[in-house]
Amino acid sequence: MRPDDPFDDAVTARAVIAADGTLTRWSEGARLLLGHRPEEVVGRPAADLLADSTGPLPLPEDRWSGTLVLRHRDGGTVSAWVLAHHRQPSGDGPGEWLAVTPLEATDHNLPDDPLVRKAVFQSPCATMVFDQGLRLRGVNDAMARLLGLPADHLRGLRPTDIGGRAQHSELERQLRHVLRTGRPHDMQTHMKARAEAHPHAWLARLAPLTDRSGRVRGVCVTAHDFTEQYRARERLLLVNEASSRIGTTLDVTRTAQELAEVCVPALADFVSVELLEPEDGGEASGRLTPPVSLRRVARQALTRDTPSDSAQVGEVIVYPENSPQADSLAAGHSIVASVPAGDLDSWLSEDETQARRIEKFGVHAILSVPLQARGTTLGVAAFARFSQPEAFTHDDVLLAEEVTARAAVCIDNARRYSRERETTLTLQRSLLPRTLPRTAALEAASRYLPAARSGVGGDWFDVIPLSGMRVAMVVGDVVGHGIQASATMGRLRTAVRTLADIDLAPDELLTHLDDLVLHLSEEAAGDSGPGEVGATCLYAVYDPVSRRCTLSRAGHPPPVLIPPGGTAHHLELPSGPPLGLGGLPFESAEFELADDSVLAFYTDGLVTSRGRDPDQGEVLLLEALSGASGPLDETCDRVLNSVLAPGGATDDVALLLARLRGLPSSQVATWDIPADPALVAPIRKQVLDQLAAWELTEASFTAELVVSELVTNAIRYGAPPIRLRLIHDEATLICEVSDANHTAPHLRRAKTWDEGGRGLLLVAQLTQRWGTRHTAEGKTIWAELTLADME
Repeated sequence: MRPDDPFDDAVTARAVIAADGTLTRWSEGARLLLGHRPEEVVGRPAADLLADSTGPLPLPEDRWSGTLVLRHRDGGTVSAWVLAHHRQPSGDGPGEWLAVTPLEATDHNLPDDPLVRKAVFQSPCATMVFDQGLRLRGVNDAMARLLGLPADHLRGLRPTDIGGRAQHSELERQLRHVLRTGRPHDMQTHMKARAEAHPHAWLARLAPLTDRSGRVRGVCVTAHDFTEQYRARERLLLVNEASSRIGTTLDVTRTAQELAEVCVPALADFVSVELLEPEDGGEASGRLTPPVSLRRVARQALTRDTPSDSAQVGEVIVYPENSPQADSLAAGHSIVASVPAGDLDSWLSEDETQARRIEKFGVHAILSVPLQARGTTLGVAAFARFSQPEAFTHDDVLLAEEVTARAAVCIDNARRYSRERETTLTLQRSLLPRTLPRTAALEAASRYLPAARSGVGGDWFDVIPLSGMRVAMVVGDVVGHGIQASATMGRLRTAVRTLADIDLAPDELLTHLDDLVLHLSEEAAGDSGPGEVGATCLYAVYDPVSRRCTLSRAGHPPPVLIPPGGTAHHLELPSGPPLGLGGLPFESAEFELADDSVLAFYTDGLVTSRGRDPDQGEVLLLEALSGASGPLDETCDRVLNSVLAPGGATDDVALLLARLRGLPSSQVATWDIPADPALVAPIRKQVLDQLAAWELTEASFTAELVVSELVTNAIRYGAPPIRLRLIHDEATLICEVSDANHTAPHLRRAKTWDEGGRGLLLVAQLTQRWGTRHTAEGKTIWAELTLADME
């Protein structure tokens, strides 16, 4: 026995009983009470000490107190009041039981002040007094009722003798602190009275008791029940937690799951959230008539198995009449159903599977709350209790309605956002090219990804066939997100195609596009001030005959060039201002690019993300593009997977890859033509010979007429030098006539008696398309013939 061990004091008999009913410890007080030494009883069944026992000792599940007749060592019996309670060890195991019996107390050295005793034992508050040895010296009736033990049998017990180890060990630690410092202390604890179904919250005031000399002789513990205040605070905390945890995203399913997670186990043991089907409109403005079809979008339970039903997230559930869910939707307000009271008998009698599950898990109460927001009903949230023994109270219903109302607004916001995002995405995709055109000059692949959170923006890309087998490539980014940004993007893309069709140089095209953005800003602003429209753009034109590419940019990231077998790097381009500033010039740069070179055009959403340096994104992009010798679609996927940050893009992303293909010189023929009408016939003969060499004789008749008309017009109305060029690939034959006159011809309808004016009309009828391209030296009239139509 250790003299400082409180278990072995001589004023209380204590014994520890293992789960199998054998004695494991025996105190000095127990020896004084029954005469047995520890070595005589430790290891023996505790039931051997009962005077009238014929079997094993019945151990209590929680706590037991009463009078027992025990065997004394001398053969006699001792009648003693015994308090036994279960103690769970710190590790795994079945636990043990502590049995205590207070012995006759000695002088406790408590202050003999009548006022103190009157305050202790006549106070309406639950009060008890401990001496310097932390032994209980007195309790009033209120404290005895709280403990559920008789007051006259508690003298001499320690806090750990009365109840659970963790709770009362903390009380003992605080009592020591008050004895040592002489200062009062407050502590909060939760205790369940023997007659109560659930624990109450108590505020314990620990005050030192001193003698006339001022020495601390004991501690007075006064407990005040503040359960209602505590529960009100807990409800407020739950509402506050719901405000911060529900609605963190604009995803309907995630928002519903957040509602379920917040309420388990604080409000219920199982929560499910079901919403109306989208084909039914996803909402209802009035009350619904059973049966009601709902789709489960979230559930949360204390156990892995679902106690209420077996429906999984995503399944459609049909709730019949008399079910809590259907009845609450029909009534338009919350409904509480009690299983013991028979509120669910009608429903469960028709659904035996549901009845078996409710019986299996012991579900005794269900609360169904409609999800309502902005005058519409979205669905229902069901709360069930099977672990918590108490039924749903009126305060619980108010709390559930408060949390559910907040969640309903968030769910409605998420649904509205989803609908708007889907509409915007549909508009965006309808405004982007469905497929990229197949041309002899390049092979192209593209990707567009909307932002993961901020939604669809104004990123766009395009590939535009031009005259002379040239191809324009464009990528742009409108500032902002949503329908307005998508609509602006559509207007800019249409404008680019229109400006490209008249063969403007890249810098001139951006100048006109800048003027358009300024006009759009004025329209958007109205009379309220400067507009909000802004954009960036990169425009490039590639000529497969000369293998030269001309590029100009307006505040946009420069493209990446991947030469054949080389390393990816950015092209050095003049940095023009973003579109919409006005008054600032744009510059172009020209590069000669080898065959099979790849150009990568992209928007800044690809390389920028929250928490990452844009330079790091550029490095990742160059690494992903290096060695892009395989199919371009695979390269696009590799770039997105390598460059985008986990969780998706924070801004929408447009990516356009183009593999360039120069046109062999054998597919191009050029003639310098003197300004002499008599030489038109020899030129026609040379053209026919060239077509025969190309094995395109089926196009000879049409090509001869077109060349004759264009050359004749250039000699008659143009200015030297005059040049004829023929270009062909597998599908197209192009005739081009250039001269130094900048005046463009116009198609007109000749009158009946006019001798001329029918040449261009004839060209327009015989060719797929024709047009005029202005250059620094003059103009070029071109006409395009589709070879398939000549067969």
